[in-house]
Amino acid sequence: MWPERFPRSAGYDAEWQRGCAMGPNPLWLTEWLHEAMDREPGMRVFDLGCGRASSSIFLARELGMRVWATDLWIAADENWTRICDAGLRNEVTPIHANARSLPYAKGFFDAIVAIDSYIYFGTDDLYLDYLVPFAAPGSQIGVVMPGFAQDIGEELPEHLRPFWGQDFWSWHPAAWWRHHWARTGLVDVQCADNLPEATELWQRTEEGGEEAHVVEADNGRYMGMIRLVARTGPAETG
Repeated sequence: MWPERFPRSAGYDAEWQRGCAMGPNPLWLTEWLHEAMDREPGMRVFDLGCGRASSSIFLARELGMRVWATDLWIAADENWTRICDAGLRNEVTPIHANARSLPYAKGFFDAIVAIDSYIYFGTDDLYLDYLVPFAAPGSQIGVVMPGFAQDIGEELPEHLRPFWGQDFWSWHPAAWWRHHWARTGLVDVQCADNLPEATELWQRTEEGGEEAHVVEADNGRYMGMIRLVARTGPAETG
């Protein structure tokens, strides 16, 4: 089922994909995100929180984009080795940077994406204000991240307690994220939805892992994957 669902990702070595992952399969998530985004060869793309840069490699190889693979946790040297091994030294540039202190010119990027990373900084009420200026007017920002299929309410469900850490309070339903972005007036939200196959994605990712039993117990009631895509407004005049 998954090769048919994500045919581009299916062409990559399974062990390489597992070795690059820092959560659910980033190639599947990148392929899903770009079903809802513009895909023009040569676009300058900011891959924010790229981890081990497999999403950046995918965007360059599969969609012909020029990618700035930016991460705080993984060194640029490590990602550069991976990029060169993929034969993409002219298409992907590795950058070591904090999401709150970016080294880019305003309006430089034709698109901004964040795969399984935006929850670590994007819940900040002011973060979108900081991020949007790096995108060219009229371009898209797209993120995929863990979230909830429904609001968990005031009381944490019992089966989620073994899985829970303080950072999971940054998880929210798609409707929360739509409002979080739309209320700024900085972007037009075009898509805020859930991956229907999220439960299977989690199960395949966590098979044999410590979180596998939580995913099985949840069975899609709460745990899911959120896709959020918006377009920035036109350039200001006058």
